[in-house]
Amino acid sequence: MAIDTPVPSSTAPGETATPPKLSRRAKLILFVLCAAQFMVALDFSVLNVALPVLGKDLGMSQSGLQWAVTAFALPSGGFLLLFGRIADLFGRRKLFLTGLAVFGAASLLATFAWGPASFLAGRALQGLGAAAIVPTGMSLLTTTFPEGPQRDRALGISGTLLSLGFTVGMLLGGVMTDTLGWRSTMGLLAVAAVIVLVLAPGLLSESRHPERPRLDIPGAVTVTAGLLALIYALSTAAERGFGGADVLVTLVAGIALLAAFVYVESRAAAPLVSLPMLRRRTVAWGNLGGLVTFSMMSTVIFVLTLYLQEVLKLSAFQTGLIFGVQGAMSAVAGTYASKLIGRIGARRTLVGSLLGQGLFIAALLGIGTGSGALLAAAAVSLASMCHLGAIISYGLIVTSGVPDEEQGLATGLVTTTQQVGLTVGIPLLGVLATTQGALFDGVRTVLAVDAALVLVAAVLVGIGLRTSRAKDQ
Repeated sequence: MAIDTPVPSSTAPGETATPPKLSRRAKLILFVLCAAQFMVALDFSVLNVALPVLGKDLGMSQSGLQWAVTAFALPSGGFLLLFGRIADLFGRRKLFLTGLAVFGAASLLATFAWGPASFLAGRALQGLGAAAIVPTGMSLLTTTFPEGPQRDRALGISGTLLSLGFTVGMLLGGVMTDTLGWRSTMGLLAVAAVIVLVLAPGLLSESRHPERPRLDIPGAVTVTAGLLALIYALSTAAERGFGGADVLVTLVAGIALLAAFVYVESRAAAPLVSLPMLRRRTVAWGNLGGLVTFSMMSTVIFVLTLYLQEVLKLSAFQTGLIFGVQGAMSAVAGTYASKLIGRIGARRTLVGSLLGQGLFIAALLGIGTGSGALLAAAAVSLASMCHLGAIISYGLIVTSGVPDEEQGLATGLVTTTQQVGLTVGIPLLGVLATTQGALFDGVRTVLAVDAALVLVAAVLVGIGLRTSRAKDQ
């Protein structure tokens, strides 16, 4: 399917085109794969509001609490490309099930942690399991559902649950911590992993690259080490700023290792990442759109949380309700996004969604120090609806036209973009919220820069994908 062409119809002239219905088995497969993605998205946010209580219970310092987030982010982002390629070579189903088992066991370890070390070990293993689940789940989805209306629908549901999981996690985290304690948030993830692990083996078929080429060890080492260094630097900078020696050293090391990775891949006989794929305009510009929509939306949620609780003095529960509305609106958008893509094409949907996201973020500049909760709820909800459209359309753009044997690689790039986007936005812009004097002034500065970056990206992605379409014709 062309990225800017409505979904073709097999109906006769004059008939109304309807997407093919999914079989019962296909629906169950979609449920299992989406449940796994939702579970990982939930893990990103469910613990956030529980961190102060957790810290007191386990005797963790403020810097230790920051590591509760970083310990998950490091392996979950750093090993995505490697695991995506291993799945292509040795079996996506096998690695998906292994990742679920690791994630479930790690969640149990975190649930019953007896001290900081055991808890952080659990979080790191959760991240490692997530790094296996996310790319294999996505590649299983794109190889199970054929390109066209079925894949559009499947990606739409998956993208909706990915976005919904992040916002639902914030609401659930507060409620569960207040009623059942922080350990219940980790226990919930363990139960979810067990349920998916029980259902998945009987539904999923094995798939892998037919030729099993050699694994690119130098490429795997450089990209994994580079991503680990980069994520560590940006995650640490979110807490302490960019002035620390460890932040600067790991930031430079990460950039150097990723540059070395590109050099290694250009000479490898069986590269981990196909540079011709990275040179595809749909892959390059699609992933840019994904990186911007994820990083800028996560930053908005971060600074709005500060604004609502520190400036307007709302409670954590009231703040959670606002983000609950946002999640509900995202779910509504997800039901229509694939239909919109079928009518106007993925390219127009991505560009239009980015423009909408940027404009509604700009509308948040109307908030004040005495009031603004209603404006914040409305604008962030509408921005999130556009954000959901961008998530679904960019994933479709990047994976469309890619052979099945390279779907693990393509979806690995998609999910790496997601994880890096969720990681880099807050340290790059969020720090402005606390360095501009009054917190309210800092929040407005972040929102203004955020909106500008999204709008500029929309223009660049639109031009880049338009050029791609012209060259394909």
